[in-house]
Amino acid sequence: MWLWGQPVFDSILMGGYLGLMTLMWLGLWVGVPKWGRDHRLQQPQGSPPADGPRVTVCIPARDEAENIAACVAAVRACRWPDLEVVVVDDRSSDGTGELARAAADGDARVHVVEGTEPPAGWSGKAWACARAAGEATGDVLVFVDADVEVHPDAIWGAWEAMEARALDLFSAFGTWRLETFWERVAIPPMGWLIRGSVDLDAVNAPGRAEAFANGQFIAVRRDAYDDLGGHDAVKTTILDDVALSTAIQRRGRRIGLVDAPWLFRVRLYRSLSEVMSGYSKNVYEGMDRRLSTGVGAILFILVGTLFPYLAVAAGLAARLVLGWGVPAWGWVAWFVGICGLQLAFRWRLDRRDGRDPRHFWTHPLGNIVLIVILARSILGVESEWKGRRFVDGRATTPH
Repeated sequence: MWLWGQPVFDSILMGGYLGLMTLMWLGLWVGVPKWGRDHRLQQPQGSPPADGPRVTVCIPARDEAENIAACVAAVRACRWPDLEVVVVDDRSSDGTGELARAAADGDARVHVVEGTEPPAGWSGKAWACARAAGEATGDVLVFVDADVEVHPDAIWGAWEAMEARALDLFSAFGTWRLETFWERVAIPPMGWLIRGSVDLDAVNAPGRAEAFANGQFIAVRRDAYDDLGGHDAVKTTILDDVALSTAIQRRGRRIGLVDAPWLFRVRLYRSLSEVMSGYSKNVYEGMDRRLSTGVGAILFILVGTLFPYLAVAAGLAARLVLGWGVPAWGWVAWFVGICGLQLAFRWRLDRRDGRDPRHFWTHPLGNIVLIVILARSILGVESEWKGRRFVDGRATTPH
């Protein structure tokens, strides 16, 4: 029997959808302070150990003139007794190398290395990381992106966590530094799509197959890195951070991933075009190039996030502009409530991360951008990032 259009059936269908959305967004709102609570790294107290291992911070940098000085200065300020810094200027065209040397200010601990053309089959960043590791003399290697500013106790906190849990690889989620309008709009939804998909319990449980690392900050014991063959083991992939953690875990070694907003802050992108290009080149790769996962994410955002706003707009237009008697005001009010829960979730999420929550109202706009990014990445739309072209998440020209 065809039931569509019958009032009772339509009410059950609409009520079921709205009830499900209410439970989902209420659950997400309640869950904000609980995310990562069992895997949150606290800032260490007192003084770092005088007998700690030699640590080399490896910084691959390509066209990072806007970031490299702050990155180097922050690493130099770290409270760690035996520290070395290796910056690889990955054939930059904007004076990154000169700015890194200026930021070193004669500090003998800092070495700036000129990058070279990667061998065939190597991604550019993986080769730059390998070059840095080849110059390093530390017993622990800390790979830091050039757009990252570490806390003075970052190395100490990472080493303390590695020792406490006998970890061979440690990584963390830090804090986004957001300054422009589009950074505030687009990065939190994209970032939390990634963070929300990571099962911290599984990643941190010994013997589990799940692995993940955040390339913005990765600390790895030198013996574990060399046993793996270094970045040679992950040379073909753009997501070398995730691949590195997976490869190390598969060799029976332990990895750890924590939530540590204090550990570092990162300035990912500065404009809408940078956000689009930066994420499009690798987000589908992070889904293992599974079409069902990518399309499912888009449908979830459309149905679970954006549809309530469209329903409110359509309902108000039908009632107030066209003078229709449908939909009933009760349904419109319920949709408004769902939208309110979403905005409350975003407000609470921004408060949790230490951001100005006044941009909570951009939540639907940010999700529209997120859908476009996912679609571009799935369809293999070409993007360019720091002079490199990417299609299907892979570089297409020599680096």
